[in-house]
Amino acid sequence: MKKNHLWLIAALLAGKGLFAQNQQQDTLKVHQLDEVVVSDSKFELKRENSGKTVIKITAEELERNQGRTVAEVINAKSGIEITGSRGRDGDVLGVYARGGRGRQVLILIDGVRVSDPSTFSQEYDMRLLSPTNIASIEIIKGAASTLYGTNAATAVINITTKRSSDKHIAGRFQTSVGTNQTAEEQNYNLGSISNAVNVNGTLDRFSYAVDFSNRYKSGLSAAVTPENEEDIFSHFSTNVRLGYQFSDALEVAVYGNQTKFSNEYDASYADAPNLGKNQQDRAGVAANFSYGKGSVHLNAAYTEYETQSKDTFGESETEGNNWVLDVYNKYVFGKQWHTVLGVNFIKDEAVFSEMAEFNIFDPYANVVYISDFGLNLNVGGRLNHHSEYGNHLVYNVNPSYVFTTKKGYVKVLGSYATSYITPNLTQLFGAFGGNPDLEPEENRTIEGGLEYKPNGQLRLSTVYFDRNEKNTIGYDANFTSINLSDEINAHGLEVELGWLPVDNLQIDANYTFTERKGDNAIRIPRHKANLTIGYQWEQTQFTLGYAYTGSRLDTNFMTFSNETLEAFSLVNLTMGHELIPNRLRVFLNVENLLNEEFTEVIGFTTRGRNFRAGMNLNF
Repeated sequence: MKKNHLWLIAALLAGKGLFAQNQQQDTLKVHQLDEVVVSDSKFELKRENSGKTVIKITAEELERNQGRTVAEVINAKSGIEITGSRGRDGDVLGVYARGGRGRQVLILIDGVRVSDPSTFSQEYDMRLLSPTNIASIEIIKGAASTLYGTNAATAVINITTKRSSDKHIAGRFQTSVGTNQTAEEQNYNLGSISNAVNVNGTLDRFSYAVDFSNRYKSGLSAAVTPENEEDIFSHFSTNVRLGYQFSDALEVAVYGNQTKFSNEYDASYADAPNLGKNQQDRAGVAANFSYGKGSVHLNAAYTEYETQSKDTFGESETEGNNWVLDVYNKYVFGKQWHTVLGVNFIKDEAVFSEMAEFNIFDPYANVVYISDFGLNLNVGGRLNHHSEYGNHLVYNVNPSYVFTTKKGYVKVLGSYATSYITPNLTQLFGAFGGNPDLEPEENRTIEGGLEYKPNGQLRLSTVYFDRNEKNTIGYDANFTSINLSDEINAHGLEVELGWLPVDNLQIDANYTFTERKGDNAIRIPRHKANLTIGYQWEQTQFTLGYAYTGSRLDTNFMTFSNETLEAFSLVNLTMGHELIPNRLRVFLNVENLLNEEFTEVIGFTTRGRNFRAGMNLNF
């Protein structure tokens, strides 16, 4: 760590009265301390009854980070590294959770899995996400295939979009403008613009919401080259949601989304007139029916993905689509047994030399027991039936025990869970290296941890994890997809702190240690830490954030050898003021305050000190 950062760390630890991150005192008191979590059980349970340390990102936190992408916000959380989030907007993002790869992280939007079946890894492209329509994000780490199926091996990122206001008409408008420059070339040109508008409301039993957002980035080259020609990124997203409350028991909503982005990009170390265009079209339905102590839920969606590329190798186009249906029944026996019984269906299709497809049909069950003497138990199982390889069973056992104190609790937790990753369409049927005899990748995760919450002002948690990965899909000497015989092992430690030492002051910190064995662990730092200190003074808020990313390996494709990248530290500052309480807010963000020069991916650009100013208007 560089010496010029030592004074900053000391200031962060001592500056309890200087910085802030929440709009209201009440918000500070509940942030990460008393919230309800949903993702690890599909029930709204108090955090103390959850056997996981689920991370929750609220709409207020997203608003404080206005101008930053979803990937940037998530990257500040424990156990996760999103490579590319600190570079040029439009860079391909690599998501690494608990020493895993992107295909082992599942993303849900309003309870429905999203993934592009036409891509090589079948990951969901996080560049498609727009933060302006998001109400909250829950991140559950570890194996979660019992509830969520394939790809839920190292983390589930559950995104909930904003719902309609109870008013007949309401809305919000957000706009911001800023610089987009490297640490070496501080020209202060305005190369970053983002806007969003939303109109929503409720008319008797009918609810509606329409929103549009766009962002535009210029001024940076994707690759580090002497010319540094700019590569432009533009993003447009439109969402429509219509709902009707047929009765107190039945609610149905339909929704649609179209997201497009255009991205100029380079090959490593070389400027090139490469252009990629991506489009996502998504339509779905969500229905909830309540009865007595139970409820039935239906989530279904159809999504089309299209990618067009024009580069030095010519023009190419990929197309894919998928159907997702998830139907489940929740029922509470007494006040202690929370049960989920459901079935999930997925159909993936993609166009290669010809149309390729597979189907997945998964029945699953999960039970949460909450005793009146401190014991909590979360157990479940899922039978995966795949049209290509047959059946595969996964399960989880997640006990925890809560020792109550005068004003809080101490929780001991443990978990043993298995998960799987299905071979994607490219690996099964691709023109180059396809192998229809592949088996699913298998993961086993063991966790043990402790959470300490003595009162409403402090929460400290620590979790140790150990993950084993088998049947990893790789290549043989002829570049044919095969299940590798070598196993991957990853283990580590995650520590999280949420503290309200005095009124209006919030301190959040996390540290992650990760070690991966069995391969070269590309782009996974062994050590990573984040510290955020926030303070509110009347209608003004300040937030100061510090992020440390330790050394890690990356591949230099000029020499085809691995190199160790140096550790780096970044500091971000946000200031916000409510000109009209709950109506008009203005803000100023400064990222990479100390103008640190660093390398995130060999050969590609990273951002230096940048400024962004904007406003939020609610009406």
